[in-house]
Amino acid sequence: MQKLFRNLVILVISIFATSTLAGCSNASSESNEITVVVHDSVIISDALLAEFKTQTGLAVKIIRAGDAGAMTNKLVLTKDQPIADAVYGIDNIFADVANANGVIDGNLTAVNYGDVCMNYDRLWFAKREQAAPKDIRELVQPQFDGLTVLQNPNTSSTGLAFLAATVAVFGDPGYKTYWQQLKDNNVKVTAGWEDSYFADFSGSSGKGEFPIVLSYSSSPASEIREDGFSQTEALLDSCYRQTEFAGVLTKAKNKAGAEKFVQFLLSKPFQSSLAESMYVYPIVPGIELPEAWQQFAPVTARPVGGELDLNANRELWLKAWSDIFAG
Repeated sequence: MQKLFRNLVILVISIFATSTLAGCSNASSESNEITVVVHDSVIISDALLAEFKTQTGLAVKIIRAGDAGAMTNKLVLTKDQPIADAVYGIDNIFADVANANGVIDGNLTAVNYGDVCMNYDRLWFAKREQAAPKDIRELVQPQFDGLTVLQNPNTSSTGLAFLAATVAVFGDPGYKTYWQQLKDNNVKVTAGWEDSYFADFSGSSGKGEFPIVLSYSSSPASEIREDGFSQTEALLDSCYRQTEFAGVLTKAKNKAGAEKFVQFLLSKPFQSSLAESMYVYPIVPGIELPEAWQQFAPVTARPVGGELDLNANRELWLKAWSDIFAG
């Protein structure tokens, strides 16, 4: 009986030890990887991810979650069981939503910025000997009927930036009148920037039908042709300054790893990659930019809409937009 009891004790200890080792193995596996959720336009090269792994020992899994607006909404819906450890790409338009819903553990960290502006295809207008628009006020004029593609502010951060810019420029109730005039002038509204710019805009692929698009002041730097000039140009009169942030998600499984990744986004190697990979400006001062940016990727001298309380008025303005464009 004593021998049988001793054997049972040994068996239990053996099972416990095996279970403990397995648990340690799983924990180690988890601690050696982090998951980062980003919007669809974020580009982080394999070389940068490899450099991060060399520095920290952490592998990075990337999850894409649509436009910045859609991504933020998804993080709100999954905050109790987060889909990642960190997020990169929440902007100042949706930051209040994330913070108000407890999505972020601690503070968001600014990583990059850009100016949301209207862009037009210079060659499209030149071939037709038609004058291009000089500012956003002209987009409602008859000669630009059916030539503009925008993004829906309900689903797109660039669309919401345009909404804020028009509220700032035209005031209340002038912005509603302007939106109605845009609709009457047959603007196309898409769900996100990717579709508008790469599928609908004639100046990016040459295949789209719309020579005017809502994009960024830096976008022309990506459209330089063989003659050394950009095919496109930005209207710098009514631009909204958009800043993108990164942060650790509340209830993240690997918070320590997520914090290291957020800090890596501020490193010189990553900041130096932003202009050519994502066509946005680095937030860290002193980062050298491509030569073409000096000519083709200017920031606006006077961004608009930054003074608005977007969080307090978001639902009101979005309802007004939907009433006009869905009506």
